[in-house]
Amino acid sequence: MKKILFAASECVPFVKTGGLADVVGSLPKEFNPDVWDVRVVLPNYTCIPPEFRDKFEYVCDFQMDMGPLIGRAYVGVMKYVYQGITYYFIDNLHYFECFYPYSETKWDMEKFTFFDKAVLSMLPIIGFQPELIHCHDWQTGLIPVYLKNEFQGDMFFWGMKTIMTIHNLKFQGIWDVETLQGFSGLSGDLFTADKLEYNKAGNMLKGGLVYADYITTVSRSYAYEIQNSYYGEGLDGLLRARHFDMQGIVNGIDNSMYDPSVDAKIYKNFDVSNFRRLKKENKERLQKDLGLTVDKKKYMIGLISRLTDQKGIDLIDYCIEGIADEFTQLVIIGTGESKYENMFRHFAWKYPGRISANICYSEDLAHKLYAAADAFLMPSRFEPCGLTQLISFRYGTVPIVRETGGLRDTVNPYNEYEHTGDGFSFMNYNGDELLNTVNYSKHIFFDKKAEWNRMVERGMKKDYSWTHQKASYEELYHYLIG
Repeated sequence: MKKILFAASECVPFVKTGGLADVVGSLPKEFNPDVWDVRVVLPNYTCIPPEFRDKFEYVCDFQMDMGPLIGRAYVGVMKYVYQGITYYFIDNLHYFECFYPYSETKWDMEKFTFFDKAVLSMLPIIGFQPELIHCHDWQTGLIPVYLKNEFQGDMFFWGMKTIMTIHNLKFQGIWDVETLQGFSGLSGDLFTADKLEYNKAGNMLKGGLVYADYITTVSRSYAYEIQNSYYGEGLDGLLRARHFDMQGIVNGIDNSMYDPSVDAKIYKNFDVSNFRRLKKENKERLQKDLGLTVDKKKYMIGLISRLTDQKGIDLIDYCIEGIADEFTQLVIIGTGESKYENMFRHFAWKYPGRISANICYSEDLAHKLYAAADAFLMPSRFEPCGLTQLISFRYGTVPIVRETGGLRDTVNPYNEYEHTGDGFSFMNYNGDELLNTVNYSKHIFFDKKAEWNRMVERGMKKDYSWTHQKASYEELYHYLIG
């Protein structure tokens, strides 16, 4: 049996701030348990809901030496089996007592440096010897570094492989060398330009990318994009050097969680055979609940997003009044930069029948919007993968996206002459181009309804489940460990 350990800072259903948690929570369940023993290790945050945390079982505890700024530290290991997967939780109240898993950068780097060393230190004690550790994002970047350096003196770790998955290259874990060395206890010769040093600072993600046996990203296009300077966040040279040991694998979604035929969170269940008749009932109910003009003929566009420049909210700011014309409604769910939160609040006040600004995140409301909207807007500046467009397909909602990263890989632009495609897209990061694409989608929605419905049908039949996507990971794991 092949033994794999996933290491991450978040995972559904225990703690979630973004798509990383969905991947780590969904993918391990897809592997055949007769062939793969896949386990997951996480920090034991106090913000994990009591319904789970109260059931954690004590496994062991020990003292671990860190760098001079930390010294000796307590490590507790808890265990919980959920939906057939064994989860380990690294326990230390000093680091993981929190209401939210992330804080300011320096503190996060200290606690995740501790976490990374604790993950490796616990393995001989709990008697689990994975052949491969799959590390996710910068918070686990020092695991490959520790493994290939400090831990190589122990035969237990010989031959153990690592994969580093980049979910978002923008976040890297960067602080001055002296501090990171003081946290980690790593030798000074590792903080050079070809290893962990980055612009005279220490970089945790860079360390992982240098020392991992293989690198993945969460879409094929993003793997290519980050090898150039515009998207590379200063690491494009390193990634070009490692391009033979790197590939992009598109994320999947949990089809059982996002299934409009049985989803208890939506007003009216439907599927590909009856969406033409029943989807509009979800629209009318949501219009009523949000105080919008109740009219099934309105073109409803949804937006579920962090309200930041990365997500293209500045483009929406440029042309929002053109998007939300008298025939169109725009429904926003999300939080982020205050200037964008206030911008949406302002336009919701100005056009109360057309625009609904829900400055929050509600899973229930999100499901209702997926089921009610005609189209979904994702004009991202960059998008490593994106899950919203994949969920939109499931609910018969047509994505309108910028051609970048995972959006380019998953949305086929509509071609009215060949009668192909399942969404709308634009290339340049430009507000006028966004508005032109939205207006073109309105033309198809209002003037070519049969074509629109066939496009919806094609999207609903696409399969981006983890069941389909896991084969790429199985192939990669076999390549690395035989």
